[in-house]
Amino acid sequence: MTARNRRTGLMATAGVIGGALALTALGGTGYAATGGNGSGAGVASQAPTQSPAPAPAQTPAPVSTTAPVSAAGQAQTKTQGDQTGAQAASDARIKITPAAGSYSVAVGTPVAVTVSDGKLTKVTVTAVASGTEVAGSLSADGTSWKSTGPLTRATKYQVASEAVDAQGRSVTENATISTVSPANNFIGHLSPQNGSTVGVGMPVTVTFGKAVGDKAAVQSAIKVSSSSGQQVVGHWFGDHRLDFRPQNYWKAGSTVTVTLSSNGVQKTVTFKIGRSQISTVDARTKQMTVVRDGKKIKTIPISSGSAEHPTYNGRMVISEKYRQVHMNGATVGLTEKDGKPSYDIKAVPHAMRLTDSGTFIHGNYWGTDAVFGKVNTSHGCVGLKDVRGGGDSRTPAAWFFDNSMTGDVVVIKNSQDKTKLAPDNGLSDWNMPWSAWVSGSATG
Repeated sequence: MTARNRRTGLMATAGVIGGALALTALGGTGYAATGGNGSGAGVASQAPTQSPAPAPAQTPAPVSTTAPVSAAGQAQTKTQGDQTGAQAASDARIKITPAAGSYSVAVGTPVAVTVSDGKLTKVTVTAVASGTEVAGSLSADGTSWKSTGPLTRATKYQVASEAVDAQGRSVTENATISTVSPANNFIGHLSPQNGSTVGVGMPVTVTFGKAVGDKAAVQSAIKVSSSSGQQVVGHWFGDHRLDFRPQNYWKAGSTVTVTLSSNGVQKTVTFKIGRSQISTVDARTKQMTVVRDGKKIKTIPISSGSAEHPTYNGRMVISEKYRQVHMNGATVGLTEKDGKPSYDIKAVPHAMRLTDSGTFIHGNYWGTDAVFGKVNTSHGCVGLKDVRGGGDSRTPAAWFFDNSMTGDVVVIKNSQDKTKLAPDNGLSDWNMPWSAWVSGSATG
């Protein structure tokens, strides 16, 4: 999945496109709407919302969801979900306007969703940070939907749509768009959002819509400090992304301040670090240990990636949370010989993103008790026992979802995976040694 970002807004910078630093705050991470499996390249497919930075240097194989198993605990074929076979592709084709990933969308521009060779069954437009839905109306023939409520400036929205064709075969399509800032000239985004509370692993991430040439000038205009006194250093991932972090995780309870300044204009963004929660998934023992503020509070049986699709090893950070999300193997090239998706699950519950390439930790309602803690069956995700719809708060998946926040760290170890998790694949910055991190700063 490549729905990468959830960023607060900022700026153009002198030396980038010749403009001044325009400072705004764009809504950041929150509980996103249900995902889809449209044309995006990923499991829980949403259209990318990040600037067009190069994709992480990772193969997409270990991105997906946990396979169903037989009563004997063995993984079945790659078909997943509550179906006995992958559903044939729908003839319906959904189009969302403005296009996925659009920035600076005018607040007076309606969001429009149309479908050819089918009818729309559901459309939602949701402010990602607040969860507020925008009102809209469906045409009498079911082929188009248009927002009727107003959009808010400097806000990121997720559009989630579903449709069926004449044979009843469904298709979904998602897009994320960001409305215009008051200054109307920012070219990048900053996360996490102003006033938010996040876990100890959340880096400050700035992504730019255009390649940055004078990196030193841009980085010099952004200062990040912590009330803990930790040294914070910036690191460039290519020409489009600049992350800041300390050598070790942020101190629990501290406050991080980001100051953006240029030509006498200054903007300050602050966010708080909540309690420390580090969850370690052991793919060998198939158990996850949750440690909060240094004390083990729970051990949860899990099922991780199979030998064919092992889960990444490394330190990952929860970047997005979804009550339910649609996962489809075709969006990352996992298909059967006939071209049908290897799995297609319309409502995977309690899903939390760990990488941009599609690794999630999520609820699994199709696996039997013979799976969790005993067999690794997935295409790379980490599955926790759940119920269909995710409505039982007593399940391990519901507990972990309710007790996790964006920025929490999930460490995966003892997987058979031999590839190296790229630090810019999601918020996996902590996999880079400190010396290498510092060497990637443009300001020394």
